[in-house]
Amino acid sequence: MSILLLLALNLTVYGQDEFPNTLKYNDTIGSPEANLNSLNWISGYWKGEAFGGTTEEVWTPNFGGSMMCAFKLTVDNKVKFYELVTISEENNTLILRLKHFHQDLKGWETKDETIDFKLVKVTNDKVFFDEFTFEKDGKDGMNIYVVIQNGNEENEVMFSYKREKLK
Repeated sequence: MSILLLLALNLTVYGQDEFPNTLKYNDTIGSPEANLNSLNWISGYWKGEAFGGTTEEVWTPNFGGSMMCAFKLTVDNKVKFYELVTISEENNTLILRLKHFHQDLKGWETKDETIDFKLVKVTNDKVFFDEFTFEKDGKDGMNIYVVIQNGNEENEVMFSYKREKLK
């Protein structure tokens, strides 16, 4: 089988769109079986730059079938927004849920609404949720790729992080 045919089959199976680092979820295929053991490398304190400011993420280790993250974007020494994120084991697979908050902790989404990202694929150094990818970058680096919609335009945004020690 030729490389081009294999590539075409892989893109069809995983629903790859025009973005190189994220995959789209395919309802016909569903999510693969997975658990949080393959995501232990995500836990820790991560710091990077995006959206003209400094980003921070603190990921807890797996406990009770979930990992939890607090995210903060600070620009010019002022908080722009927060996120609360979980990755949970459900129905023998994983799901990522996210909720945004303004700097005064008033939610962007309605009270019971979350933004959910279904699992697409797991490899040794990458975890692909629907248009949301975690990529291990060496021992103390992590890249997160997210497809963000702004009006009718979609862009894949990269968040590059380095693991730091909490002070």
